Amino acid sequence: MTETRTNIIEAINLRKAYNGFVAVDGVSFNLLKGECLGLLGPNGAGKTSTIRMLYGFSPMSGGILRVFGNDIEVGLRQIKSRLGVCQQENNLDPDLSVLENLQVFARYFNIPRKETRDRALQLLKFIALDHRKDDKVMSLSGGMMRRLVLARALINNPDLLILDEPTTGLDPQARHQVWERLEMLRANGLSILITTHYMEEASRLCDRLIIMDQGKILVAGEPADLIEQYAGDHVVEIVNPDDEVRELVESRGFMHDSLEHRIIIYGKKAERLFEVVGEQFCRQTCVKRMASLEDVFLRLTGRELRE
Repeated sequence: MTETRTNIIEAINLRKAYNGFVAVDGVSFNLLKGECLGLLGPNGAGKTSTIRMLYGFSPMSGGILRVFGNDIEVGLRQIKSRLGVCQQENNLDPDLSVLENLQVFARYFNIPRKETRDRALQLLKFIALDHRKDDKVMSLSGGMMRRLVLARALINNPDLLILDEPTTGLDPQARHQVWERLEMLRANGLSILITTHYMEEASRLCDRLIIMDQGKILVAGEPADLIEQYAGDHVVEIVNPDDEVRELVESRGFMHDSLEHRIIIYGKKAERLFEVVGEQFCRQTCVKRMASLEDVFLRLTGRELRE
């Protein structure tokens, strides 16, 4: 028999408006127990507005939102007790030590003092900051601070972890350290909702993805399925393509994006893209590579800068 998984989040026609501007426009989705769900989208797509409604920071303008089966409008206190939230901003207390930041935050959940210290020390070891427990947080690097914010979000042993761009601004080493910790949490069955601008992060961590733009959901699905559907398997990029290339692409029906000085051609394995296009036209100004989630993201949301 197929196991039925519980909905941790259920959003139906979720809507958020600010002074007439609609930031989230009729969004519906769910997150299953033990799943990592990613919200992707350009700046202003509605990702942060969506998750802020989920943890009660911003009230809904319309729709239905249930977390752990509880209506957000009547069961927010019970919901918050089971949430861990890692916001974009670094809102650690600069006057407290690393350990004290966790201990003070634990008081919001009525965790006994002795248990609080033990749990805080365990979390600092988990994020590899136990050797800095007595240091002031302002002495930490950016990567260390993000790991500490993650530990703070876990102090109440949450059933759902909400992460809003958890690795933005981190160097590659720090980013990978955070990823490793999140993978461990995911492997232990913690339900996670994450927003991110890093496509590698989304591919690595998420079971399912939702791509949003202008407050609406464009597509949803597993990362590999989205890549196959919207970008195929292989990609050939040709700079300053001539008419012969464009005619071949049109005649063979290849998925492609035609830019001002470049054409990006997408193909599936059966179409033998590298052989059909690459061998004939790839010389000095050509790149052959595998399709990625970034291709999907750019094809669906466009390549224009968003402010």
